[in-house]
Amino acid sequence: MNDPNGLFRDTNGTYHIYYQYDATGIVAGNQHWGHATSKDLYHWENQQIALFPPKEMQYVFSGSAVIDTNNTSGFFPGQDNGVVAIYTLAAYDANGDAGPQTQNIAWSLDGGYTFEPYSGNPVINSTSSQFRDPKVIRYGDNWVMVISHAQDFVVEILTSPDLKNWTHGSNFSHHGLLGTQYECPNLTPIPARDSNGALVDHMWLMGISLQPGAPLGGSITQYFPGYFNGTHFTPVDGATRLTDFAKDNYAGQFFYGIGEDEDALSIAWASNWQYAQRVPTASEGWRSTMSLPRRNYITNATRVGWIMVNEPADLTPVLGAALNQSTWEGNGSAIVDYSSVSSNALYFEANVTGINATAFGPYPTFNMTFLSPVSGENLRTGFFFNGDTPFFLDRSGVNGFSNDVFWTDKFSTSDVYNGSSWSVSGVIDRSILEVFVDGGKYTGTMLFYPDQPLTMLRIGSSDLSAGTNVSIAVYALDSGWAEYEDEYGTVRGNVTELGASANATGKRHLVYEASF
Repeated sequence: MNDPNGLFRDTNGTYHIYYQYDATGIVAGNQHWGHATSKDLYHWENQQIALFPPKEMQYVFSGSAVIDTNNTSGFFPGQDNGVVAIYTLAAYDANGDAGPQTQNIAWSLDGGYTFEPYSGNPVINSTSSQFRDPKVIRYGDNWVMVISHAQDFVVEILTSPDLKNWTHGSNFSHHGLLGTQYECPNLTPIPARDSNGALVDHMWLMGISLQPGAPLGGSITQYFPGYFNGTHFTPVDGATRLTDFAKDNYAGQFFYGIGEDEDALSIAWASNWQYAQRVPTASEGWRSTMSLPRRNYITNATRVGWIMVNEPADLTPVLGAALNQSTWEGNGSAIVDYSSVSSNALYFEANVTGINATAFGPYPTFNMTFLSPVSGENLRTGFFFNGDTPFFLDRSGVNGFSNDVFWTDKFSTSDVYNGSSWSVSGVIDRSILEVFVDGGKYTGTMLFYPDQPLTMLRIGSSDLSAGTNVSIAVYALDSGWAEYEDEYGTVRGNVTELGASANATGKRHLVYEASF
């Protein structure tokens, strides 16, 4: 699997995620739209494959989905919950060379579970092999699409009254980092909040993924806060901002159907195209994962201006027992043995207050080390309170996949904290660490593949002065998939059974099965 597609929340409160899915292998290639649904963003139910390639050597690339509440498309007389998917069909010739990429739609009478392609496809024709990833939203009385002219470094903005007929509005071109191509553009309304979380403005955000050519290599996503008038997007300034300071966060998409005053909600693909096809999980029959669901808003951070905050969506549905809750003044430490946590996953948070940098020792730090007592492998992260105030991630102590030339093993960000307090929170799962630094203003997403599970956490601070207060909390996380496991612990995904299910017109499809 790779890019999330068609994220939306329906009127019943169910979250839908579609995603790029090779139904017949564990590398990208034979692209379908997989599908899963959730009531809480953590317990997902695999659904049958939603979109299939219409013919050989033509694949269903990335796109989006909307709820056509007012039946502007004409597909849904008498109902207000019809779903329209908007996606790229990418053609290839017999030699595997890329052919035209066109934009197409499909409609669903049953709320997004089965789709019928529109007979008038493509709704936007093209002779280009670099024209893809439509993201559609509602603005006033119109639909608005942002789409990438990938190797021209152009995000085109188009409008439509009915999702079928599209008119050019403007181009957002040559902004930020270019890399080799733009992909997966996103345009979303997003609230602006002050340091206390109060709503101060309604703004917009343009996201553009670039691949390859990220500063650390491979793929990454950049974003631009700004304003939108229905046809033109205007950024607040000329700065380039990245969604992540590590390497494994790409092609994030915002959910459709989120209220104007709610925080935006997003999920990204947690990998990097430099090594996504080679990570060492093939023997287990799977590759790739999504990031945590994240709530997002804009805030005016000290010195750096408008910045997008990332925080995990409410973890309550999977939050388990408290494993450690400790406080200390100045320097201290704690050890958490989580070998008994069946999910092998933790949520952690730390808050440091009463900071007086002038009283610190020469190397004031807060550090966390996740390790395996069996293999000696370790994953390290921490913060240095002096100098450029860097926060770092280090996966060099984990054995799996460490010999790949593109497997960058250390990451850091200059964390501009307010001088008197600092915080970090995050989630570690079996093969991914996601950290949210200084209230989520800085985010790092990092894969790792240990030979043995990491089951112990060491936390400590050093060279902090008296009067500096450190508090930590570590919680077990419950598995979101346990209820779907068979007797072997396997979860079956996207089972589309021949003769057992049908789309809107009764067409039936081949059986594909994947295990996680």
